[in-house]
This record gives sequence, structure tokens and C-alpha cells, in this order.
Amino acid sequence: MEPTSPYHPPVKRSLAIAGHKTSISLEPLFWEMLRDAASREGLAIAALVARIDAERIKSPTPPGLASAIRVWLVSNTAA
Repeated sequence: MEPTSPYHPPVKRSLAIAGHKTSISLEPLFWEMLRDAASREGLAIAALVARIDAERIKSPTPPGLASAIRVWLVSNTAA
């Protein structure tokens, strides 16, 4: 994968989560972080996103899925 600027516009990708298709727009940096996190956890990207989605909907005020993914990634990759 060719390196891109961290300020690259979001890229939309389709995933199937819990049996339904959805599209998620994330900046390439977050797609890369998500791929790496899924690999570390031994999961497919869609499976990790489904887990993040399940956590997100338990919140009293659930954020959008893309926002939840970004927060999860930052929270789980911070040293």
C-alpha cells in the first residue's frame, strides 16, 4: 500500500456486519489502524467492526459507527 498523507479525505468501504451490509467512511490512516488491530486480534475487519458496533450501541448516547471506530482505535492503540 502506497503511503498517503494523514490528511487524506475519508475512503468509503462496504462491510457486512451482523448479516447486513453497511458503508463506513474512514480516513486511510484509520483503515490501516483498523486492519492492524484486526490482525493483532486474529479477526477479520468486519468481525472487529461488529464487536466495536456492539460496544457502541450499549452507550446511553451512541455515536455514529465511524466515530466509534476512531475512538476505539485511539483508545486501544494508545501507549
